[in-house]
Amino acid sequence: MHFCSTSLKYSVDLSFREQLAALERQIFDFLGFQWAPILGNFLQIIVVILGLFGTIQFRPRYIVVYTVWTALWVTWNVFIICFYLEVGGLSKETDLMTFNISMHRSWWREHGPGCIRRVVRPSAPGILDDYSYVSVTGCIIDFQYLEVIHSAIQILLSLIGFVYACYVISIFMEEEDSFDFIGGLDTYSYRQPPQEHVELKPVKPVGRTK
Repeated sequence: MHFCSTSLKYSVDLSFREQLAALERQIFDFLGFQWAPILGNFLQIIVVILGLFGTIQFRPRYIVVYTVWTALWVTWNVFIICFYLEVGGLSKETDLMTFNISMHRSWWREHGPGCIRRVVRPSAPGILDDYSYVSVTGCIIDFQYLEVIHSAIQILLSLIGFVYACYVISIFMEEEDSFDFIGGLDTYSYRQPPQEHVELKPVKPVGRTK
């Protein structure tokens, strides 16, 4: 087949990079209890494995599933960028990423590069002693920009994967068409020519000799 070992190696390498990026993001989303991104990362990991399996086993349908999901994955990451940059009326202070079941925010909000996290006890009377505030200062880069960078990396890898998946599908389709064409020629070439009509004549029985 035209799908050589070099192309297969490139597919494995690209899938590995996508898996690594998704796993890295999954870890920090777990630490921040971001349930919506956690679900998306999980589906991304599963579909990337499915696409790689389809490439290795020459299953175009699996690669088609990968391409459809990649389009959805790019859309989801664009939404995350808009969410953290507060585009179109969105607000990063809402509980959308946690399905409104908790008040957790991005893990990078308090643990970004250079961030100093302090727990401040309120001194005002009438406030419970176990209630505290978290003060974060000194961050080199704000957490929303870190989330945007993560989503941008996902979009870049997904676009490369989408283009390459379309290329692989086209190769598989061409191979299937060429096999069908060759098979048709073989069937025709090995077909035996029709036999000529042979006229049958009755044979007189030979008498027994005494």
